[in-house]
Amino acid sequence: MGIEGVGARVARKEDKRFITGAGRYVDDMVVPGMKHAAFVRSPHAHAEIKKIDVKKAQAMPGVIGVLTGKELKADGIGNIICGWMIHSKDGSPMKMGAWSPLAFDRVRYVGDAVVIVVAETKGQARDAAEAVDITYGELKAVVDAPKALERSAPQIHPEADGNLIFDWELGDSTATNAAIKAAAHITRMKIVNNRLVPNAIEPRAALGYYDKAEDHYTCWTTSQNPHLARLVMSAFYNVAPENKLRVIAPDVGGGFGSKIYIYPEEIICLWASKKTGVPVKWVADRTESFLTDAHGRDHVSTVEMAFDQDNRITGLKVDTIANLGAYMSLFSSCVPTYLYATLLSGQYDIPAIHANVRAVYTNTAPVDAYRGAGRPEATYLLERTIETAARELGVSPAELRRKNFITSFPHQTPVIMNYDAGDYAASLDAAMAAADYAGFAQRKAAAKAKGKLRGIGMSCYIEACGLAPSAAVGSLGAGVGLWESAEVRVNAAGTIEVLTGSHSHGQGHETTFAQLVNQRFGVPIDSVSIVHGDTDKVQMGMGTYGSRSGAVGMSAVAKALDKVEAKAKKIAAHLLEADEGDIVIEDGALKVTGTDRQVPWFQMALAAYTAHNLPGGMEPGLKETSFYDPSNFTFPAGCYVCEVEIDPETGVTEIVQFVAADDFGNIINPMIVEGQVHGGVAQGIGQALLEGTRYDASGQLLTASYMDYTMPRADDLPSFKVSTSNTPCPGNPLGIKGCGEAGAIGSPPAVINAITDAIGITDIAMPASPSTVWAAIRATKH
Repeated sequence: MGIEGVGARVARKEDKRFITGAGRYVDDMVVPGMKHAAFVRSPHAHAEIKKIDVKKAQAMPGVIGVLTGKELKADGIGNIICGWMIHSKDGSPMKMGAWSPLAFDRVRYVGDAVVIVVAETKGQARDAAEAVDITYGELKAVVDAPKALERSAPQIHPEADGNLIFDWELGDSTATNAAIKAAAHITRMKIVNNRLVPNAIEPRAALGYYDKAEDHYTCWTTSQNPHLARLVMSAFYNVAPENKLRVIAPDVGGGFGSKIYIYPEEIICLWASKKTGVPVKWVADRTESFLTDAHGRDHVSTVEMAFDQDNRITGLKVDTIANLGAYMSLFSSCVPTYLYATLLSGQYDIPAIHANVRAVYTNTAPVDAYRGAGRPEATYLLERTIETAARELGVSPAELRRKNFITSFPHQTPVIMNYDAGDYAASLDAAMAAADYAGFAQRKAAAKAKGKLRGIGMSCYIEACGLAPSAAVGSLGAGVGLWESAEVRVNAAGTIEVLTGSHSHGQGHETTFAQLVNQRFGVPIDSVSIVHGDTDKVQMGMGTYGSRSGAVGMSAVAKALDKVEAKAKKIAAHLLEADEGDIVIEDGALKVTGTDRQVPWFQMALAAYTAHNLPGGMEPGLKETSFYDPSNFTFPAGCYVCEVEIDPETGVTEIVQFVAADDFGNIINPMIVEGQVHGGVAQGIGQALLEGTRYDASGQLLTASYMDYTMPRADDLPSFKVSTSNTPCPGNPLGIKGCGEAGAIGSPPAVINAITDAIGITDIAMPASPSTVWAAIRATKH
């Protein structure tokens, strides 16, 4: 293995341009004749649009066009769709309310786009937007999902009676109810998973360009999956024929799921470019991002966990109300269903599980997948409940988990998933050792002597990644298959281009994908280029989300490398007059085993293209393509231990130790994996301690800036202790499980378990801010 190959801690190639300011983002793109857009957005959470007067705005300096939803509809632009069909338990399809990219009759949340203004400068566009006069008829709003189901709640969409999108179930209700009825102990909880705003460093942006001469559209956008954006905008939104639409996602400054979707702005900028005859660029400001980026989480659940006399879990019953906001976003329907309820078995051998999920419209920003997407919600519910059960039963939380671990694989859960491999006890043991779990009592006593409260909490998570077998997700309602594509081009000089349908927006693909090539062919990673994010350059692929780039994207690359290797060996065998079976590739050369005869990699590549001396019947060139459809999800798992110290006088919580022990299968670059875990844990700690989206009763977003929405900073976080164990995934050729979301999934319950342990209470709401913790401490004294 070369020092740059699989398993090496190679510094990220792409970071040079990022840290020197040479990255190329959508806002850096300039097209000749480009103008700027601003949106007029609804100030009301729910209102009828009575009248739109654009005359004053049209007359303002620099204004090129002021366009409304009626014009959009007249041009046949379609409504935004949800791409995953869910059926209620009575068999009826989900109730998808109409979402026009520009509202023309009614607005349903603060920030709903109503008018686009195109002008010479951004400032002129914003000034003209303020001059648009819209008359609204304000309606009653509802922001709380349980309240939206009440009879007195306002009706948000005519298609969804009582604001109910679907009433869905998974599992065996009869067996679960029987287990609860026969239980020796039942732990019951109400679990609230707080709403979050994703807050990527780079705000969303779009640049739409219609080339009249070519009758062709180009969209530069902050997207995690440009091919899917092109497909949906052409096939469903009627923006442009697919063969006349190019979508480019250049450098993207973070996504976390919030940039998977096709938002109104991409559609409108393309349409507006054709209407006005100029390229149109829009870049969100931070308040627009808070208002309109798809939010995450927002579940209210009740849970019953049943145990027998030996403290084994016999049943789990869950009822969840999921807030999907004002409209159904692209993947919103699968998040509280097939990405959530299917993980409710966790790491535990639970014979009977039943989940009921009601998805609800409210007058809030749409809610969709955010780092972890359903898996954090399932883990939080499960790990808070089992921790509470351990305290009620008077047993060690660690040992209660160990007693109920799945130990034999493959394991079929009662909720669809078939776990292929794992060793949950190994992660538990590693985390407990790293955290000095046995020495906690002594540390707690020392803290008490200082007047502090000290607590320890644990979380054992599992997630389903590597989304996903196309036939399986198709049978569950997905609108597309979730395979991935790759093309490997060996150039005449021996350099290599890997074109992938995966998209990198911070994950380090330009390094890890090149490491895979280095491992196979021995060429330096600087000789390997990774190309992604441009639908005109790369064949169709399904993008990046759900920790699928390694398990699915790199598996597609590996299959293409197999084909390249096979042809390269044929060429080398011919050149060396050897048997093809005797050719091995080592250190950038093709060698005859057991001899000193070899041909350098670049010489073999040149021979492929000069074609002067190739095996009979062989085509010139060296370029191969592959499509890879996974046979199963992958199942990363791990154990996290959090230790906190709380000042009872102020309620301030300090995380004094955080340990992560993960099983990600085979690892390409340990340094990048550690960075992914650090980032995910930081986000999870943010949810647990600091972040929370708040609307007032009228639907106004109260947390619309960093003054009000508290993001975690460096001084809120400890130095993490991270380690990995390895049970390779048997379902893909590389044995990879995925690592991008684990930290955000496993950390919130570990933090809250530690806080509740320190205070001596059953539950506390996230975010556990100082005021919330202070109030909880005071409540225990009365």
